[in-house]
Amino acid sequence: MSSLEEPLGLDKLPSLSEMDRVRRFSSSNGCRPIGEDVGMGNCWIEGRSCSSSNSTNEDFEEYRQDPSITWRIHRRDLFQRNSSLGRTTGPQGTMNEYSPHYQRVAYSNGKDAGETKYWFKNIPTYIKIVEVGPRDGLQNEKTIVPTHVKVELIRKLVYSGLSVVEATSFVSPKWVPQLADAKDVMAAVKNFEGVRLPVLTPNLKGFEAAVSAGAKDIAVFASASESFSKSNINCSIEESLARYRAVTSAAKKLSIPVRGYVSCVIGCPVEGSISPLKVAYVAKELHEMGCFEISLGDTIGVATPGTVFPMLDAVMAVVPVEKLAVHFHDTYGQALSNILLSLQMGIRVVDSSVSGLGGCPYAKGASGNVATEDVVYMLRGLGATTNVDMGKLLLAGEYISKYLGRQSGSKTAIALNHITADCSYKI
Repeated sequence: MSSLEEPLGLDKLPSLSEMDRVRRFSSSNGCRPIGEDVGMGNCWIEGRSCSSSNSTNEDFEEYRQDPSITWRIHRRDLFQRNSSLGRTTGPQGTMNEYSPHYQRVAYSNGKDAGETKYWFKNIPTYIKIVEVGPRDGLQNEKTIVPTHVKVELIRKLVYSGLSVVEATSFVSPKWVPQLADAKDVMAAVKNFEGVRLPVLTPNLKGFEAAVSAGAKDIAVFASASESFSKSNINCSIEESLARYRAVTSAAKKLSIPVRGYVSCVIGCPVEGSISPLKVAYVAKELHEMGCFEISLGDTIGVATPGTVFPMLDAVMAVVPVEKLAVHFHDTYGQALSNILLSLQMGIRVVDSSVSGLGGCPYAKGASGNVATEDVVYMLRGLGATTNVDMGKLLLAGEYISKYLGRQSGSKTAIALNHITADCSYKI
C-alpha cells in the first residue's frame, strides 16, 4: 500500500490543543506558536516549549494593534441554556426548539437584531458562492456520470441563482476518466446566461482545449505541499507555477479571467502539517501572475478554526483579502466552523458543492466538500445574502443524489426535505 493509499491515522487527526492559539487571549498561560510550526496541533510539533516571556497581555496587545487583522475575539458564552423554559437563546434571539414550524421562523426579533449585528459585524452582507459540484464534486465518482446528467445538474444549479458554477476540467482522461466529456459538457452549457462557468486547466494544452470548447473562464491549481504536487500533477511546486505563468499569460492576451487554487493549505496526506508560510508563498505567486481570485483549499478536510486562523493571517499579509476565497472539505465536520471564522476575518467568497459531493482522487480519506445547502442556510442565519433560492437548490441536490443512488450529504437538505414539500423557501 502506497503512502497515498493509506487512510488518515489517529496520529494525524487535528489536535484540540491547536485551539489554544485562539484561547490565549483569555488564558493565563498563553503561548505563541513558532512560525514554522503553525500547523494542525501538537501531533505535528514535537520538542517545542513555551517561552515565559510570551505573556497573554503581550499577545493581545500585538494582535489588537495590528490593523491587518479584522478578526475579533468573541465572548465564549454565546449560547445559554434556560432549562425552565425549554428554550435556547443565542445572539440571534430565542427559538422554541419544539416548534413544528421552526423552518419558517426568522430566529431573531427586533430586540436581538442589534446584538446579532454587533457580534457578526465583520461578516460581509453579501457572500459569493462558487459551486464546484459538477467538477470537484463528481470527479471522484467511480461510476461515470453521463454527459446529459452533468448538463442538467449545471442547469438546475444556475436556475437556483448561483452566479458561478465550475463546469468541468480539461485534464487527461487517463487521470480523471469522469471528466473525459469536458468538451461535450462545455458545448451544451457555454451559452447559459447570467452565470460564469470556469473550467480547470492543468497546463497550456488544457487551456487551449478549453478555449476551443468555448470556455470563457479558467482556473489553475497549485499545491502548498511538494509531495502532493508531485503525486497530483507530476511536477514540483516551482514547475507547476512555471506552467501556470504560461497559462495566465496566454489567457491575458484573450482577456480570459483566471482563478487560482491552492490545495493542501492546512495538511497533506503525505507530509502532514503544512506551514502557513508555504501557503502564503504559493498564493502570492498566483496573485502576481494575474489570478483575479485565489481559493485556499483544505483538500483533506483536517482544518479547524485554530489552524485556519494562522493560515489566513499569513496569506492575507501578502494577498488582499478581497482576492481570497476558501474551499473546505468536511471530513471531520469542521467546514462550517472554518467558514464562519473565515468570514469574520473578511473572506467574501466561499466554495461549496451541492449535496456535499466530492473528495480527492489523490488524497485517500478526503470526504466531500462542504454542502452548498448547509452554507446557504448558515449564511441566511447570519443575515448575509447569497441570491440563491434554497428550494431550487434543494431540487438540484435531490436530482444528483437520486441519480447517484444515495442520500444527500447535506444535513440542511435532509432536514428541509422532511418538513417541506414545496420550493417556497428562499434565501
